[in-house]
Amino acid sequence: MDYIALTRAQYDALGYPAYQWAERPDPPAWAPMPTLADASVALIGSGGAYREGQVAYHWKDDTGIRHIPSAEPATDIRVTHFAYDLEPAREDPNIVFPVDRLRELVDEGVIGGLAPTALGCMGGIYSVRRTEQELAPAIVNEVLAMRDAGQADVALLVPV
Repeated sequence: MDYIALTRAQYDALGYPAYQWAERPDPPAWAPMPTLADASVALIGSGGAYREGQVAYHWKDDTGIRHIPSAEPATDIRVTHFAYDLEPAREDPNIVFPVDRLRELVDEGVIGGLAPTALGCMGGIYSVRRTEQELAPAIVNEVLAMRDAGQADVALLVPV
């Protein structure tokens, strides 16, 4: 499936043909990955997830990150986003932030563990500059800190 072509067609249908896509000519370097049954997973969701009591995302270029305890059920997760229909995700936040499903995979032995803190962000950032200079480095720094603390071996980005 050509995800990029499908996404471009969807944005064109929504009336966003002038969207400035961030493209890189060279793919990132690959690193060996541990066996998932032995790995702890850091969840990153770009669907606008935040914990009940935290400040919601409030504009289309909100580059903030929300720290969400992975032990809390999805019923404590709220979502807000301007670029998709929120009703299904508000009924079941696991659609965009699958924390309950990942805990089930831990219980089944499919993955070794879940990092104690998951990260939520609002992926509808129209500013490529802000994505590259603010959001992406902040997420990378958070995940590297989890890795260095022995809390995460791999990161799972759930895009919206």
